[in-house]
Amino acid sequence: MNPNDTENQNAAPQAEPANDAAPEAASAPEADPIAVLEAEKADLKDKMLRLMADMENLRRRTEREIADARTYAVANFARDMLNVADNVRRAIESVPEEARSTAEGPFKALIEGIDLTERDLLKNLERHGVKKLDPQGQKFDPNVHQAMFEIPNADVPNGTVLQVVQSGYVIGERVLRPALVGVSKGGPKAATNGNGAEPADNSSAAS
Repeated sequence: MNPNDTENQNAAPQAEPANDAAPEAASAPEADPIAVLEAEKADLKDKMLRLMADMENLRRRTEREIADARTYAVANFARDMLNVADNVRRAIESVPEEARSTAEGPFKALIEGIDLTERDLLKNLERHGVKKLDPQGQKFDPNVHQAMFEIPNADVPNGTVLQVVQSGYVIGERVLRPALVGVSKGGPKAATNGNGAEPADNSSAAS
């Protein structure tokens, strides 16, 4: 027997491969699918609400623009028609009140026809949103009046419209033409407004 064989048999057995390596680090826990769906649902709902709000704002803005277009589309034409209204008014005022009250026959018919023409003209303008301003006796308002001169008068509040040189007109909420007026100066202060504050003295706007 070969001594070497006996030596090999008595030798310590070789080390067996190590057991499985340590388990890999635990992976991150998987997201809850229900929570993910809920988050997506909330995000979609938010986007939908924002889109609905944008569409509502667009609808309102479009309606407002259409309404403005309808209201102010005739502004240029109406402004031109004011010259006609001015000429009709001048024709009426050119006849003295005494002559008008005693007029007879064709002359009386002519005066009445001019009056009727002015009333119909103003009525048609008003039907299209154009209104004539009648500021006589009112407090001067620089938004719709243009002061041309001052009239000394201590019997009326300062800044009262005492004379209308040229009628003013508005269309919708816009001034088509301011009224040219003469305002009082030297009278008592105007009454306080609803807030208890005294309004500014606008009569200084007179040129």
